[in-house]
Amino acid sequence: MSAPAENLPATATAAPVEERVRARVITDDPLYRAIPVALRFAPAEPLAVRIVFPADLSPEGTDNEWVFPRALLEAGLQAPTGTGDVRVWPCGRVQAVVEFHSPEGVAVVQFDIAALRRFLRRTYAATATAPSTATTAAPATTPATATR
Repeated sequence: MSAPAENLPATATAAPVEERVRARVITDDPLYRAIPVALRFAPAEPLAVRIVFPADLSPEGTDNEWVFPRALLEAGLQAPTGTGDVRVWPCGRVQAVVEFHSPEGVAVVQFDIAALRRFLRRTYAATATAPSTATTAAPATTPATATR
């Protein structure tokens, strides 16, 4: 029998969260392109989320990972938000758009809001049992260059 989460020792660490979802790349072409995307969260960085695009979408042939504040993703499901490299806004009642800006251009990607909310719930559940990390600084809203 396992101990309840509130009785875990302070040294316990929560497991990372990864959710695989389908997203749609939005272009001026009337047919959209569905792509597999990984949503990632590490409890060691409780204020950040990561969206990882597959290597076949990158000219370098490597995964393209964007790191930005979890609060930005959450707020963008309710109202348009973001002024930097990542912007998020709701698109109707069941979709959300995430716009990524880089020197190479802009990518506009549409997600099901339900998938993003499920991912966010899992991130908060992961940090509910993790040791306090309130002093961690917010991540920059930029792509992770190590994986580009």
